[in-house]
Amino acid sequence: MPKSPRDELDGQILSELRRNARISLAQLGEKVLLSRNAVRQRIERLERDGYINGYTIKESAGEGRPTVNAVLLVQRHDRMRGSDVIAGLRSIPEITTCDVVSGELDLVVRVEAPDAGRIQEIWRQVSEFPGVRDITTALSLSTVIDRQLPL
Repeated sequence: MPKSPRDELDGQILSELRRNARISLAQLGEKVLLSRNAVRQRIERLERDGYINGYTIKESAGEGRPTVNAVLLVQRHDRMRGSDVIAGLRSIPEITTCDVVSGELDLVVRVEAPDAGRIQEIWRQVSEFPGVRDITTALSLSTVIDRQLPL
């Protein structure tokens, strides 16, 4: 669980950056009632302290480029020595996240692909990894909450 920001202003800055990571420092300063320089210094400290771990681009599917999202629920033969499965997953560019989870499942893998056929290819590829015991796949019908996209 991530630690809490140092103070309420840091929390407001992080919240605004989640809404729009491309907001200018001047605009962000107006929203949190700080100068542009003070906002820059706080963001640099948030990066240094590990509250902001990186930046990414989430491309829009755009016209003519539909995407299909799926979740693969993976069970491995050996949880303690199953790093080869994770290494194999890293080699598939359509895999956006992979979480190690507690309980009966081992891995929750999120996939974004251009079509259901590619999801099936990925499923087949992952199922052939040595160490994979079983996979349950759930195709996303629609996304109703996505906090990674700007508003």
